Amino acid sequence: MARRTITVQHVRAVLRGAERGGVDTVPLLQAAQIPPLLLGDDRARITAAQFARLFRELYRATDDEFLGLGSSPSRPGTFAMMCYAVLGCRDLGAAMERGVTFYGLFPGGPDLVLKHTDDGVVFTVRNDLDQDFFLAECLVIIWHRLCSWLIGRRITLRWADFGHPPPPHKDEYELLFGCPVRFGAARTGAGLDPHWLRAPLVRDEDALAAMLRRAPFDLLSRREYGTTVAEQVRRALAVALRDSPRLPSLGEIAARLAMSPATLRRRLARESTSYQRLKDAVRRDAAIAGLAEGREPIAQLAARLGFSEDTAFHRAFRRWTGTTPGAYRAEVPDGRGAHSLEGRGAGSPPRSAATGTPGQQS
Repeated sequence: MARRTITVQHVRAVLRGAERGGVDTVPLLQAAQIPPLLLGDDRARITAAQFARLFRELYRATDDEFLGLGSSPSRPGTFAMMCYAVLGCRDLGAAMERGVTFYGLFPGGPDLVLKHTDDGVVFTVRNDLDQDFFLAECLVIIWHRLCSWLIGRRITLRWADFGHPPPPHKDEYELLFGCPVRFGAARTGAGLDPHWLRAPLVRDEDALAAMLRRAPFDLLSRREYGTTVAEQVRRALAVALRDSPRLPSLGEIAARLAMSPATLRRRLARESTSYQRLKDAVRRDAAIAGLAEGREPIAQLAARLGFSEDTAFHRAFRRWTGTTPGAYRAEVPDGRGAHSLEGRGAGSPPRSAATGTPGQQS
């Protein structure tokens, strides 16, 4: 099943630290099998595997867990040691307090705050952490998903605020954070109900070591938690597309969810989406994954995704991404830059890539 794809806006943002450090990023993109020309189109997207490979290349190039995005570098291994430091805490609240204290020991490091208010608990990141706000956003994502991993349950955020104007891809933030979002706020952070802080930690050192071998990619990759109707519909469509080019109708999906078609339409509208948009997104993500990660001929891919002819697929793909299917065929010779995501974790040699930086994406 194809995973959600990632907007090119995030690719540009994650490269900026290396660019400011004078690093030539074109070889890094090529090693990650991302055609550099894609960065010129605002509608372009890449796969999670491509993004993970780019992270690996940036770690090697910057020797910095913050990828050159912060005011000061974070030495490789810092995030891992923070995780080991919090693992022995009695509950999530104590773990979060210890993690905030840990990062506060580093001059120029992230200024993290955990604040208890009458309205709940607020976790914030200093807004001027980096010039492009990307690192601050990523820290919120990482901490949310790390906390969820520590207690073995997905923590539902009440809201997420961002201390900068809305970016061009603002519509993806609610999907990325799974909660209402607001831009132009006084600070970047997220709110959660206080009862989560009483949850006990359920992970041990063996589980942590396994997670760190894949960090930060596992924490950054958005899971399908099924917490919204849109997520349930999207997952059903993605599973169906894996087996057949014919996608179920809105009525068929509504029946599976035990509701009427009209109710399903209303629920999706309240979540700022529609059945057609979800179908397009599932086909788009499957198309990008097929083009970027596989060798399937374009005509065969088009047929597998339910298009009766190549021209219809080309039109749809250009509408989704602003370019042609051929642009997503990475021009990288076999064996260059294709690092295995399973066989070589982020904590493996040549250095640890476990980090507090990163999203799914949407």
